[in-house]
Amino acid sequence: MKSLVLAEKPSVGKDIARVLQCRKPVAGGLEGEHYIVTWAYGHLVTLADPEQYEDRYKTWRMEDLPMLPDQMKLEVIRQTGKQYHAVKELLMRKDVGQVIIATDAGREGELVARLILLKSGCRKPLKRLWISSVTDKAIKEGFQNLKDAKAYENLYQAAMSRAEADWLVGINATRALTCKYNAQLSCGRVQTPTLAMIEDREQKIREFRPQTYYGIQAVCRVKDKSVTLTWQSEKGMASSFDEAYIQKTAERLQQKNETVYAETEQVKKAAQLVPAPALYDLTELQRDANKKFQYSAKQTLNIMQRLYETHKVLTYPRTDSRYLTKDILGTIKERLRACSTGPYKALGGPLLAKPLPDKPAFVNDAKVSDHHAIIPTEQYVDLAAMSVEERRIYDLVVRRFFAVMYPSARYENVSVKMKIGSETFTAKGKIIQDMGWKAVYENGEGEEGEESSQKIPPMEKGQRFPVIKLSVTKGQTKPPAAFTEATLLSAMENPIPFLKENNPKEAAILKETGGLGTVATRADIIEKLFTGFLIEKKGNELHTTAKARQLLKLVPKDLKKPELTADWEGKLSSMAKGKLDRRLFMGEIREYTKELVNEIKDADGQFRHDNLTNKKCPRCGKRMLAVNGKNAKLLVCQDRECGYRETVSRTSNARCPVCHKKMELSGKGEDAVFFCSCGYREKLKKFKERREKEGGGVSKKDVARYMKQQQKEAQESVNTAFADALKNWKI
Repeated sequence: MKSLVLAEKPSVGKDIARVLQCRKPVAGGLEGEHYIVTWAYGHLVTLADPEQYEDRYKTWRMEDLPMLPDQMKLEVIRQTGKQYHAVKELLMRKDVGQVIIATDAGREGELVARLILLKSGCRKPLKRLWISSVTDKAIKEGFQNLKDAKAYENLYQAAMSRAEADWLVGINATRALTCKYNAQLSCGRVQTPTLAMIEDREQKIREFRPQTYYGIQAVCRVKDKSVTLTWQSEKGMASSFDEAYIQKTAERLQQKNETVYAETEQVKKAAQLVPAPALYDLTELQRDANKKFQYSAKQTLNIMQRLYETHKVLTYPRTDSRYLTKDILGTIKERLRACSTGPYKALGGPLLAKPLPDKPAFVNDAKVSDHHAIIPTEQYVDLAAMSVEERRIYDLVVRRFFAVMYPSARYENVSVKMKIGSETFTAKGKIIQDMGWKAVYENGEGEEGEESSQKIPPMEKGQRFPVIKLSVTKGQTKPPAAFTEATLLSAMENPIPFLKENNPKEAAILKETGGLGTVATRADIIEKLFTGFLIEKKGNELHTTAKARQLLKLVPKDLKKPELTADWEGKLSSMAKGKLDRRLFMGEIREYTKELVNEIKDADGQFRHDNLTNKKCPRCGKRMLAVNGKNAKLLVCQDRECGYRETVSRTSNARCPVCHKKMELSGKGEDAVFFCSCGYREKLKKFKERREKEGGGVSKKDVARYMKQQQKEAQESVNTAFADALKNWKI
């Protein structure tokens, strides 16, 4: 009898097949002497749409809500139906004695496999492959240590409960909002609180009123060097909103026709050790990639998937841990050898030459759940085979991997307190004594860079130095910064500051469960907010749309709170550990769904499109909406059922010859025009002629790709996260 191995993606399946020496092609997979390897394309099976339960659900009507099926049905995803049937045929082969689940090692990976097995009716014995990287070595070791799939039954129950709960709450609330206000509106347990956080920040920015503050700065001559001093009040404040007081104080200190002196009252020196930042989990990596390269969270995840699956040089990306387990220690040297090439040779060499510490700070079994931190694998790296994007993300991970094994950076901090007249002034300086882990980074500054720090020459108590300049300074208070994807990821991971009520228990749940969503889903949530035209980008900043602001006024208050999703994740985590019964959780979800629908039915409110244009939809004749997509401006039919849209302009990679910003491309064919925010305009034909003279240009393939994308978008319907799944429903 043979074992059937079910992987989550073709690339991983083919790697497993190669290691298991499965070379014979069969429909949907590869076969060998002892194993057959097949694969999914992510989810092949999903929860059925409402119309699969009753015909009346094909029409969206408030009186049919809430929809609460006694037994949730499954359906094969149409786009990947051919592969599902191929997998089913292999599962049912008489010579297949057991199934080895080899989907991604996590809650969603477990669900991918279990839904296929459930839909196909397969009840053969199950084993589980649980690995964090897809190198040949990891695959071999994983098959030598296969787990009994029963050990992951609770994880499957949690995954299924998550899917069913999202279906019940999301679909019912979305239908209720859409029917109530006759507009394409959607909500969800993670996306709505995330949207509410962005709007909360924008509200604070709108309400902010800047205040001018004042201070005093003095420059004194110490030997041959200048030292800048900052005034300090009796309460230790470095500024005041009282301009008259500051001006009067400065005038009092400036003695006419006499040299003003600063007398040293106190000199403090303190050693400071700065350890390397912890290894990367997915969220931290997405944050850094957004800060440094403006990559979206989804973009970073996609790049990481390629480095994990295709190049096999990094470990499993969807991890929420920043530590390693003890069993990984024995592989560190091999990983160092694999990545100590090219620009990393000089960094890895010293680490290979000395033994690892007995108890490294980056190893902590208690802080690792399903997967350890993202680190290089034992696979030797070919940097030339990577794209620029892949090189950048790989560089972040490998340098962080080196950094945690280097010593702490050492500084000497110097603080000085001086008196000018009766007023206190201070100065601070920092001297780096040993770069330590910061030497790993090319600029020597590490992850965030160093604040500018003056060097304070040797000084002793009682010494007096002439003041060569004394001036009043002023500045203005600043509003909180608008969210970027990097800071939004941080807020999703730690939404405690956004809690509506100061409840320590709920804060503790949020901290324990890791905030809104999971590392695997946050990127998709942000993308759904973009595709639903609920947020838009201005530069690198995220802003809510008028549609989002209206939605947040209409959606039930409970759905806007981070506490809700934290509570769910806490219960799902308990279920995965066998501490909570699935039936109890789903009973609570059904009651909650009824409450939500009733609240929407009874609510007072209205929705008004404020982005209507005078252009009529070529399909249905209704006026179209002007919306900003993530990288394009579009016209969208206001009728959700029609779904027509067309691209007005798209951000291109072509740079403006005047200000060098990325230009937008609008229009069709040779009539297309590049235009820039600085006012520069240029027809596509002229642009190509100019670029050809300069030695560059837009290729015919680039233009064809752009036009094909426009045609594709014109044919697709515009839908929000939930409406995408429900696009065939009728109101």
